Amino acid sequence: MTRLTIQDIQTMKSRGERIAMVTAYDATFARLVDEAGADVILVGDSLGMVVQGHDSTLPVTMDHMVYHTQSVMRGANRCLVIGDLPFMSYQVTVEDALRNGGRLLSEGACQAVKLEGGVRSAPAIRALVEAGIPVCGHIGLTPQSFNALGGFRVQGRNGTAEKILEDAKAVEEAGAFCIVLEAIPAPLAKTITEALTIPTVGIGAGVHCDGQVLVSYDYLGLNDGFKPRFLKRYPPLGDAVREATKGYVNDVREGTFPGDEHSFS
Repeated sequence: MTRLTIQDIQTMKSRGERIAMVTAYDATFARLVDEAGADVILVGDSLGMVVQGHDSTLPVTMDHMVYHTQSVMRGANRCLVIGDLPFMSYQVTVEDALRNGGRLLSEGACQAVKLEGGVRSAPAIRALVEAGIPVCGHIGLTPQSFNALGGFRVQGRNGTAEKILEDAKAVEEAGAFCIVLEAIPAPLAKTITEALTIPTVGIGAGVHCDGQVLVSYDYLGLNDGFKPRFLKRYPPLGDAVREATKGYVNDVREGTFPGDEHSFS
C-alpha cells in the first residue's frame, strides 16, 4: 500500500478535499485508524497527558517521542505520519531543532515533524525545511506555552487576531507544508485558511479549515474527564472497556473463566 506524502496532503487543499488527522501513540491504534481511512497520524506530545497521565505536555522528552513514533510507524501503512517535537527540543537554538528533528525522522522513521509557534519559531522551521525535514506548524493555543498563555484557553480574542494571522504567514513563509490552528475563533481560522496556500488543520477552530485533528483518546471517550466545547465523542469506548473488564473480573472470581474451551488438554 502506498503511503501518503506531504505533496498528497497539499494537493488535497487545492482539490477542496478535507484532511482527517488523528493522534496515535502505539502500533495497535495506528493500525486501526490507518485502516479506518485517516489521512494523517500525529504522534502528539499529548501522549504526556493521555498516555503518561501528566497534567500537561511539558514532561515529554525526545526519547519518549522517538519511542512512540517508532511504534506508530510499525502499525501504519497508508497514513502520513508526523512526530511532535517536545518542549525545549527546538526553542533554545536552531541547532537543537535540527538535531532533534533529524532524530524523529532517522530514529522514529516518520515523514515530518510538528513544532509550536509562529514568528518566534520561523528560524527553526526554515532551517529544518532547508535540511530536508518537512515541518507542520502549530499556532493559536500552543499547549507547550500554556503557562505563558494563562492556561488552556481560546486565543485570537481581545485584539490578538492580527498577531495570530501574522504567525500563520510566518510559518508558511518559513516553508512549513501545513499548519495546525488550535482553539481560535472560527472566523479567524477562515481568514487564515483563505490567506494561506498551505493546508490548515483545525482543533477547536471551526469548520472552515482544510482539515481537522482530534486526540484519539478524546473522541473515543477513553479520556472521559475531558469535555471541551470543540470535542465530539463518537462511540464511548471508555464505557465499553469498563463493562468488558467488569465481565472478565466477574468470570474470574466466579471460576467460569477459563472454561474447557479456553484450556489445553
